[in-house]
Amino acid sequence: MVPLEEHHRDPASALHPDSPWVRAVRLLVGAFVLAALVQKTYDATLPGNDVDSFQLYSEFTVQANLGLGLLLIASAAWPAARLPRWWDHLFGAFVLYLVMTGLIYIVLVAPPEEPWWSWDLYWPQMAHHRLAPLYVLLDWLLVTRTVRGPWWRPLAWLAYPVAFLIFSWVRGSIDGWYVYDFLDPTLEGGWPAAVASIAQVLVAFLVIAALVHLAGNARAAPALGRRQREGPAT
Repeated sequence: MVPLEEHHRDPASALHPDSPWVRAVRLLVGAFVLAALVQKTYDATLPGNDVDSFQLYSEFTVQANLGLGLLLIASAAWPAARLPRWWDHLFGAFVLYLVMTGLIYIVLVAPPEEPWWSWDLYWPQMAHHRLAPLYVLLDWLLVTRTVRGPWWRPLAWLAYPVAFLIFSWVRGSIDGWYVYDFLDPTLEGGWPAAVASIAQVLVAFLVIAALVHLAGNARAAPALGRRQREGPAT
């Protein structure tokens, strides 16, 4: 791993990733997200539960939150200067995945009677569909980013959602179980309805990816400008 240059540090900034309070919050949120996953996994083993552990870990929500929890804990454990240059790009990818997790849950997955603003949910659902998306978005918007992303970064971030989509359709064609109803071509509307839903979701992914990319570069701009003004001596 190639470490970030020493001049990427800005210890005076309360919103730098090396700030003690930023690292503490990341640790707490990451641990809470993983604890919620442990609870979900345990509940999946209880008699009468219609979703087993393998199906649970086939969910985009679970995979994204697992990755985010580990990412936040690692970001809290190591100073930014010791993390590889691609770390911010990976962080941005999980911002996209968690924001889309929250939006898709509200629009396509949540029960119709559940208000989108409600936090009165089964607590692992609250952690994974409300807290994690909101926290990671605020982190991305407020905490200084250490590198700028190239123009093609949003397209690279889409590799995982596309792979997840292909995996879900292949798996469903084998055993008949689809992780989300809007992916299921056996329901009313068949393949045309499923493809139309997925096309809308992928467009939303691309739009949000572009916005996340621009926001990350905007948070990197002040640090880059400071380094240019201070010169190589800093």
